[in-house]
Amino acid sequence: MKKNIIGIIIAVAVIAIIIVGASSVYTVKENEYACTVRFSKIIDTTAESGLHFKVPFLDSIKTFPKATMLYDISPSEVITLDKQNMTVDSYVMWQISDPLRFYQSLGSISVAEQRLDAITYNAFKNLMSTLAQSDIINEEDASARNDIYSGITSTVAEATESYGISIVDVKIKRFDLPESNENAVYGRMISERNQMAEKYTADGEYEAALIRNEVDKQVNIVVSNAEAQAAVLEAEGEAEYMKMLTDAYDSEDKQEFYEFILALDALKASLANGESTVILSADSPLAQILLGATGKAE
Repeated sequence: MKKNIIGIIIAVAVIAIIIVGASSVYTVKENEYACTVRFSKIIDTTAESGLHFKVPFLDSIKTFPKATMLYDISPSEVITLDKQNMTVDSYVMWQISDPLRFYQSLGSISVAEQRLDAITYNAFKNLMSTLAQSDIINEEDASARNDIYSGITSTVAEATESYGISIVDVKIKRFDLPESNENAVYGRMISERNQMAEKYTADGEYEAALIRNEVDKQVNIVVSNAEAQAAVLEAEGEAEYMKMLTDAYDSEDKQEFYEFILALDALKASLANGESTVILSADSPLAQILLGATGKAE
């Protein structure tokens, strides 16, 4: 009977030792912080991975991730300097830098995300209230929006430092216009682009008209000069022709012979079809020559 009691006691003691031993150790992973909590207070924190010890039954372990986390913030509306509503869709990349302060001030990841949501929204609201909508929707210099990103990141980082949080980056996925005025803004943008296109078209047509006028002017000058040169050459040719005629028929006999040749050419032309009849007067020199050729002197 005593042996049974001793055996039970030993078994209970072994079980108790096992339970106490298991409760005295814990493991820390490489990508997490471990906080030792005793009576709701953190008495120790460690970021060193491996096996660690704690007081059994009194201490509990609270772990937090080391890795950078992404929190996607729900789209929210902000008002710009010129009283225009805009919807901002953004996200925050953050990590726990001080697990002790993080646990004391926030306690959990979900509470931290709620706090990040409120802080980031307030930062956007305050910054957007200093910018006009045209400064935000800037097509000429898209790099100017980097100033917005850096300003938001700095503001959020400063506000969350006391929570043991480090802000890696704050990014805006997109700026949207509320549906109530989206169509109106798009219509205004289309109208502005149409006006720019009309201006470019008018400027192009004006330049084209100037070029055409200059070309027409040069063409008229070239044609006029060519016509004047042609007239000079024609006059010179006619003068040379008349001079040659004068030299060729400088006597009365030559002139009469030339007139006779012209008369023959005219007669030949009139008889070209073979059916024409030519009536010549008896005193015509041409008739006299023709009659003499046929043997009829009178």
